[in-house]
Amino acid sequence: MEYEFRRFWVSREYSRSSVRRLLTDAAEYGGWELSRLRMFPDGRRRVTMRRKIIRVARTY
Repeated sequence: MEYEFRRFWVSREYSRSSVRRLLTDAAEYGGWELSRLRMFPDGRRRVTMRRKIIRVARTY
């Protein structure tokens, strides 16, 4: 399997429910899944999401 990754930071000003909504929308509409989420002591979150790369075999 090959995956493409998307990494981003979420500020501490965002509530847990708004971050959950953001990740749910990305999963539902973009095909992303949560790969890793790390929360730092100052409240920032580092998010890594991934999705499968689908290759279409060409036949001529």
